[in-house]
Amino acid sequence: MRLNDLRGLRSAPPLAVADRKALLAELLTGMEACEWFTAGVMADSALAALQCLRQLEQALGWPPLAPDPAGEAPEKIAGAVFLKANQHTGRFQVRPETGLGEGLLITGHNPGDPAAEDTWGPLPLDFFGP
Repeated sequence: MRLNDLRGLRSAPPLAVADRKALLAELLTGMEACEWFTAGVMADSALAALQCLRQLEQALGWPPLAPDPAGEAPEKIAGAVFLKANQHTGRFQVRPETGLGEGLLITGHNPGDPAAEDTWGPLPLDFFGP
């Protein structure tokens, strides 16, 4: 399986161990050319979305992002959500959102080389988990 196979999917597919390893290697190679990242998490709860974000941060050695004070407190949101994390600002927001699939999207940004920018996923919520 390749990252391009995930493009256009509504939800992340289940992945075999070998596919996870291959996708991670390809993802890390693509991310090398980027300066900073945004992540979008589609999940059935704010807790699941935050867990996915924290696993991503830990696996990639990113400093933990803080909740945007202008956004709604994640613990007050019931039901399906979309979490938008922005490494450039150091913040994330969670909003209620129904009708989405489930998964993690990562977008790499490089203002000096727009050709290096890309969006990868959707990856399973536990892609970077233990």
